[in-house]
Amino acid sequence: MSGPTPELPIVVLDALMPTTQRLVINRRGSTVWEVQSHRGHFAVKLGYPIEATAEWPAQPWTALAPAREGAVLHRLGLDEIAYGEWEHGTWNFQPWHDGPDLHKLWEPCRKQGSSIKASTSVALGCVEALADLHVRGWAHGDVQPAHFIVGPERTHLIDLALARGGQVPQGYDFPFRGCLVHYEAPEIARSVLDTGEAEPTQEADIYALGASLLVSATGWRAVEYPDDAPRPVQREAVANGRRRPVKVPGELGDLVEAMLSHAPGDRPTIYEVGKALI
Repeated sequence: MSGPTPELPIVVLDALMPTTQRLVINRRGSTVWEVQSHRGHFAVKLGYPIEATAEWPAQPWTALAPAREGAVLHRLGLDEIAYGEWEHGTWNFQPWHDGPDLHKLWEPCRKQGSSIKASTSVALGCVEALADLHVRGWAHGDVQPAHFIVGPERTHLIDLALARGGQVPQGYDFPFRGCLVHYEAPEIARSVLDTGEAEPTQEADIYALGASLLVSATGWRAVEYPDDAPRPVQREAVANGRRRPVKVPGELGDLVEAMLSHAPGDRPTIYEVGKALI
């Protein structure tokens, strides 16, 4: 898709008839809008393919991601969602969730000299959101701080385009080729390095949640590698377990360490993590 100012496609405008609309994210392969309409308050996602550059290969799957997420949300029984196709790819709309994400909320914890420690109640809210997915037999596949929206009543886990656990329409499906490497479990990183693909698991979600809590509370990612390292170099460090000697201060410290265990079987389940926080 080209053009500096993306617009909502006619099919979405006809479905929602927005009274207000605001572009929230405009990045390679996707845009996200906040839309108010007579039907309610929605997040609208548009996907389109990423063209190849000198630095990056083409990424056609981004065009399918919104419809795939819509299908996942439908399988999970969520109301007020819809998805479909537009001229450049696919779209979905789903309920909008107000609140800061986990990384933003814990910003005071990361300030130099701060005595503020990461809240176990906030961590428990994230655990409960992920547990709601795991108990249904799904793995998220893309757990990261930005995907936990801490609302006034509950925490929401968003961006389920990569989730696995049930069938989605074949025309909208695509292989899982990893996620943001900072939050990839070692076994996921190794599989992507060796085969180009991996299979999201609940054990890998636990690692990603631990890495999310760590970086949100301390500002340090779990694994050490140069900030500008190519992704294969990052993944090699993750797969080899090159952990930083840093931990979350306070009650969460030992629990996060267990969640970041190199072997999947050594990590607690989401139930065990929740029980430790109660």
